[in-house]
Formats: sequence, structure tokens, C-alpha cells
Amino acid sequence: MKELPKIYEPQQVEGRIYQMWMDHDCFKAEPDPDKKPFSIVMPPPNVTGQLHMGHAMNGTWQDILIRFRRMQGYETLWLPGTDHASIATEAKIVNAMKEEGLTKEDLGREGFLERAWEWKRKYGGRIIEQLKKLGSSCDWERERFTLDEGCSQAVKEVFVNLYNKGLIYQGERIINWCPHCMTSISDAEVEYEEQAGHFWHLRYPLSDGSGEVILATTRPETMLGDTAIAVNPKDERYQKLIGKTVILPLVNREIPIVGDDYVDMEFGTGVVKITPAHDPNDYEVGRRHDLPILKVMNDDATMTAACGKYAGMERYEARKAIVKDLEEQGYLLKVEDHTHNVGTCYRCGTTVEPMVSKQWFVKMEPLAKPAIDVVRNGQIKLIPERMDKTYYNWMENIKDWCISRQLWWGHQIPAWTCDDCGHINVSRQDPTQCEKCGSTHLTREEDVLDTWFSSALWPFSTLGWPDKDAKDLQYWYPTSVLVTGYDIIFFWVARMIFSGMEQMKKEPFKTVLIHGLVRDDKGRKMSKSLGNGIDPLEMADKFGADALRFNLITGNSPGNDMRFFVEKCEAMRNFANKIWNASRYVMMNLTIERVELPEKLELEDKWVLSKLNTLIREVTDNMEAYELGVASAKIYDFIWDTYCDWYIELTKGRMQNPDSAGSAQNVLCYVLLRVLELLHPFMPFITEEIWQALPHEGDYLIRAQWPTYRQEFDFAAEERAMEAVKDAISAVRARRAEMNVPPSRKAKIIITSQT
Repeated sequence: MKELPKIYEPQQVEGRIYQMWMDHDCFKAEPDPDKKPFSIVMPPPNVTGQLHMGHAMNGTWQDILIRFRRMQGYETLWLPGTDHASIATEAKIVNAMKEEGLTKEDLGREGFLERAWEWKRKYGGRIIEQLKKLGSSCDWERERFTLDEGCSQAVKEVFVNLYNKGLIYQGERIINWCPHCMTSISDAEVEYEEQAGHFWHLRYPLSDGSGEVILATTRPETMLGDTAIAVNPKDERYQKLIGKTVILPLVNREIPIVGDDYVDMEFGTGVVKITPAHDPNDYEVGRRHDLPILKVMNDDATMTAACGKYAGMERYEARKAIVKDLEEQGYLLKVEDHTHNVGTCYRCGTTVEPMVSKQWFVKMEPLAKPAIDVVRNGQIKLIPERMDKTYYNWMENIKDWCISRQLWWGHQIPAWTCDDCGHINVSRQDPTQCEKCGSTHLTREEDVLDTWFSSALWPFSTLGWPDKDAKDLQYWYPTSVLVTGYDIIFFWVARMIFSGMEQMKKEPFKTVLIHGLVRDDKGRKMSKSLGNGIDPLEMADKFGADALRFNLITGNSPGNDMRFFVEKCEAMRNFANKIWNASRYVMMNLTIERVELPEKLELEDKWVLSKLNTLIREVTDNMEAYELGVASAKIYDFIWDTYCDWYIELTKGRMQNPDSAGSAQNVLCYVLLRVLELLHPFMPFITEEIWQALPHEGDYLIRAQWPTYRQEFDFAAEERAMEAVKDAISAVRARRAEMNVPPSRKAKIIITSQT
């Protein structure tokens, strides 16, 4: 045993305790057939990332579960790693190169990738070191990276498998294009925000001179690519116009009027312009009516050479010029203010442009069905259950997934086109000749895969797959639980589920525990633009990592956002000080070297043991049900109220009596050890430090056995009796306060019994 300092200083304790755990392999995981497995794969933070409050909460939830199961005797694996984050990482490196006056093209692909890997070696471990400061008990020797050799092999294996089954194809489809990141992005990566805009009402003259058609658009710059206008065939106003043609204003091109059920007769004039190259709905209309596809925008959102006088203009510059010309030539009837949802890139916030592009896609319909079934039949449980509807809605309406990105940092698509016969060769290994004609003139696909393609394989690629006999894979797959925010159910969770079902024929995890966002004290999302972000490391430095962790979990519940109050961190630091001071009191009065409950228990002993017993049962049940916030609140109340404010006070008289001090010490110490064990997953540093200073069995609290409910400590009658005594004491205290009797003054009381 050692003496605890008078004041708890987390800055002096946390780093030392964490290093002790690391030095003694307390986080290490090894397959053990004599133990039940429990595994979590960490949602890999971006290698570009710096720890924010969302990471802190996500990591805290996972660490609580891992520490709990470890103490329950499971062989626990918490597997950490980082994501290569194609778009974000490449953008950082390109920006750094700009300051040197360099471009990607100046270095070439190989030179650029050398610089990217150097950047990763220099900065890539930052967020991992930050997670360690919060107490994350991962097996760091197993840390993975989505571009490491094992994950890269898995990516090639999956790509080839899906391609050979006809589930990956290359084709021209409408995609979301970010003119700033200069790459395609998937539907899930488009965030919609309300923007103030306009409806421009335009007249399109009929070619035969018999009249005109009126329509409205929010994007007049795309009209240069119109290849038809459409009306609903049931709309009596326009039925006779179907099959006729109109003259496209400014361009003077004759385009047809088509009938299509897509057109909403009640919206606007009931007439819509059809630009198949620049609108997903128009693209589908164009396919149904075999319309030409005319691309009028370049990748950098400037107008193409096909746009005549507007060629080379930036899209919004072109919009102004086109509107001006429409007005001058008499085609613009009126302009209305209009607020509408506009798709933006989730990375940079730039308004995305839907445009037709030749890309690689995953055919989703065959993959989605088993992924839906596995949730519907309960093989995977989403917590909270209400998230099922969100999941089903997205999966049942899913579109083919655009997986190619016009970047250099990432998994280069393993496809080679034969320069002689045009055949596409897809292979796990770099081919030396065309499999169709034997030519040695092959050109590799330059695009890389969407970052989410590799992270979709994370639960099995990190455990040794595609080696299906890998020990880790056999032992820990399917993983036990995935902890993630509701904001990436579509980005990541759904993709892991269909990837696991397709490649492993088994679900990737049993449970998905979904948390909300950490918002500021006003309920706003934390963001750089608002300047309302709070650095979790600053909070940990100021109040201690334990206080931050307890703040992030107490009062929190699955699926719900939480507001972060700095004052609550201060309150949790006070709670840590309360535990510390109570423990110091116990230790200062301790004469025993081993904790053994006495044969004769006093009323208050039975009361506290019975309350502790109930606490152990309820907290264990809460933890099993993933009600972590409820469990932490119960532990808090027991320590503060039952143990510190009542039991310690009730035993102070006995502690001064040599005949009763031993029994009081044993019960005090026994209860303190158990609550430290219950609290350990939530506040690991302070509990380990105190536990080490008390008489205990075993080497480290992190490896101690989780407390279990004991029938012999069910003292229901004594608990009721003690509660009556407590009520009486509280009533006396209240009456003294009401009558302003100072604490130093003795007062006579008369107690009558009603029996």
C-alpha cells in the first residue's frame, strides 16, 4: 500500500498509469479458446484528423465497453487504426505544395505519393497519440491503416470478386462532381443545405410558330445542355404538344417535347426543361426517351466549348450572362425568389454539380437485400431500435455506388485497358499481357477507389482476411459491437454490412451502438465556421481525462445528441476529488492489511452491502443493455450519497473504537474496492491509482474481476430499517434548519413511535 497525496492531480497520475498499463501488456489480446471473445474495431479516424469532441465521445463509449468485458473475463480486442481519407489528405498535401509553388503534375504520380507517405509518417500518428491521452485501452500493436499491405490486399480481392460477378462495372452515369475537390463523390457524401435562389421563368417558342411554352428553372446556365422539354402525358393542357419541338433560346437548337410521368403537373407550370448531362432526374428521363446527352460544364465548373460565347466562363458568371441575354432577347418573363435544398460536398462545402461522367460503379440491388434481411431478422441489432427505419429507407432506395475518385492518394483501381483491343483486364496482380489478345501494351486505370470502399472491409480486413484461416479472423469475427455516430450510418455502417455478408457470408458485427453528436451549450453543431468547437485535450488537461469521460457519458443515451457544458466537466472533477478524499480518509484510518468482511455485521453494514449488491446487479444489467449513461449515473449517486455522505459518517464513531474499528474498516474497504471496480470503465485513471493504494488481490484494477451479485448480501429487511433511521436523521436535520439551531448547539428531541 502507498499513501495518497493530499490533493488529486490528474496531470501527475494519468500519464504514469497509462504507461504502466502499456508496459505490462494490459491491452494485449490473444485468441484464447478457454475464453469468450469480445471485439470492437475502432471507426478509423482520418489520418489528417485532430481529436475533436465527437472522437472523444466515440472513443469513451468503446473504452467503457472494452474495460467492462475485460473485467468480466472475456478475451477482449479493441482494434485501432486510421483511414487514409483520400480527398482530405490529398487536399492537405496539394495545399502544402502550393506554398512551394508546386503542383501534383510537377512531381508526377510517384513523386506525389512519396510526399504523401512522408506526410503520413510525420503527422499520421497524431490522433492516435491523442486517443491514448483519454485512456483508450486498444491493442496498439495491432494498429491498422486502410492503405497498409493487408488492407490493400483485401481491397484488390473484393474488387476482383465483385467485378468477376458482374457487380462492379464501368460506365457513363450521372454522378455528383465537386468542382473544388475535382473528383466524383457518392450520394452519401452530398449534404443538402437550404440556399436562397431564384426561379427564372422562361419562354421556349414552338418551332412551328404556333405559340410558346413557359417553364421555370433554378439553374439557367444548364439550359445550354437542354435536349428536350417534358410534360406529363396526363396533363390535358399540354397533351397536344407532345411530339412537337421548341426552339432552345440563345442556342436556336430545335429540341422535342416529350411526355413523361416524372413531371409533376401541380408544380410550377407543369413543364420542365430536360438536361440529361446535368441532372439525375433528367438523366433518367433522357434514358427513357433516348435523348442526346450534351455536357456543357467542365470539371472545374467552367462552361465547355459547346457553349459558344459563354465557353470558359465560371458557372455563376455564365448564369449572370445568360440571364442578361435572355432578358434582352425577350425570353425572360419574370424572376421569383426561391429557397431550395442544394447539394454540397461534405468535405469542402462547395455546391456539387450533377454531371454525366465515365466512372466505376458497384451494382447495389443484389448486395442490399441480404444486408436488409440481416437487420430485419435480428442478426444485427441497431441501438436505438428507431434507427432501423432510417437504415431500411436508405437501403431499399439505394442507387448504384460510384466508387472511382479522380485522385492519386488511395487504392488505385486494379484495372488495365489493352491499348490494342480495348479489353479491360482486372487482376489481383499487375498483368504483363492482355488476357484477351495477348498484347503487352496495357494502360492502368488512373482513378483510385472511394475511401469508403476500403473502410467497408474494416471488420474483416483488419483481422487477416483474405486469409480465411487467420486465427484472429476465426476467433473474433463477427465482431461484437460497432460504436458509431448516426451521421455515418450510410457512409460506413451499411457498406460494412453488405460487404461482410457478400465476402464473409456473415454479419460483420452483432450490435451497432449509435450515439448522437456533441453540440455546444446552445445546442449548435460544433464547427470551425461558428468557432464553437471545444478541444477535448484542453478539457482533459484542465479537469482530467476521467472528468471529461464522465461528462461525455453521464446523462447520455444512444441515438441522442448531447450538449457539452464546461461547467459539467468541473462538476465531474469535483466528483473525482470526492472519491479521492473519501479514499484518503479510509486509508488514513486503515490498520488492516487484507480485506475480509466480518462475521458480525451492524445494521449500517448490511444496509450498505445490500445497496451495493443492488447497484452491482443494476449496473451490470444496464451495461449489458448498452445503457451506459444510466449505469454511470447510478454509480455516481451511490458513491456520493450512499457511501460518502452516509456510510462513512455512520461508521466514524466505530472507527474511533478499537473493538469495532476492524469491522468498520473491512466493510468500508470492501465497498470502496467494489465501487472502484464498477467505476473503472468510466474513470479508469483515478480508480486504478486508488485501487493500487488499497489492500487488494491481483496486480491491476484493469484486470480485476467485475463484481457480481451475491444472494447472501440481500438484506432487504435491514435495508428498510436503515432507511427509516436515515429518514429520521434527515427529518431532525431539516427541523433544526427550520428552527435555525446552529450545528454547534446540542438540542433535545423527543421521538414517539406509532405502532
